[in-house]
Amino acid sequence: MYSGNYARCIGITLIPLAILCFLADIVLYFPNGETKFAERDQLTSVVWFFEGIGGGGILMIFPIVVFIGLGNDNIYGHCQTRIYGKSRVVLTVVMVSLIGMAGAGYCFNVSLLGLLKGPYCLTDLGWNYPFNHTSGRYLIDLTTWSQCREPSHIVAWNVTLFSILLALSGLQLALIVAHVIIGLATGTLGNCCHRKKSKECTEIDVSVGTVYQNHGAV
Repeated sequence: MYSGNYARCIGITLIPLAILCFLADIVLYFPNGETKFAERDQLTSVVWFFEGIGGGGILMIFPIVVFIGLGNDNIYGHCQTRIYGKSRVVLTVVMVSLIGMAGAGYCFNVSLLGLLKGPYCLTDLGWNYPFNHTSGRYLIDLTTWSQCREPSHIVAWNVTLFSILLALSGLQLALIVAHVIIGLATGTLGNCCHRKKSKECTEIDVSVGTVYQNHGAV
């Protein structure tokens, strides 16, 4: 049977991940705590994709709310209508999971793009993307980072924050995918009633049947 407690655990786990994505994205706008580069539009264009704020943050609200709500013991309704309640739950889980997967996937891909493209910075040739055509090789060649003169330490700043976003969104995606797999496997294939309550459900059905038989006999 689909475990509401498991869903609630996943939902609670997604909360700090979403908050961290949101904060990490915001910090990207202020290299070294300075606002002048954002005001002058001297930041990498990738930061304007709002991958952490929108993808890993705001869109994650939907699965968080629904997953935590699944912890309610009465989520499936009473025994007689549980199969219908369960169908609605599974459909809702799939829908919000797709939203969460889309948000996490978006954040992951944009963060990867930010790492590969590298920062927008001031070099000997002016403001440009000095690592745009290195296919990410600059990430392991630290001697090339000195090409960026301004903002100071911008390469380390971008690499650190985009790596954090990459890891957080990857974890979000893994949790939601695992949740969907487990939810579909146990939720759609489970019986109407919990095994420990199957006897109770059977007794109810028998009682109802007996009432109808007696009524017919009268």
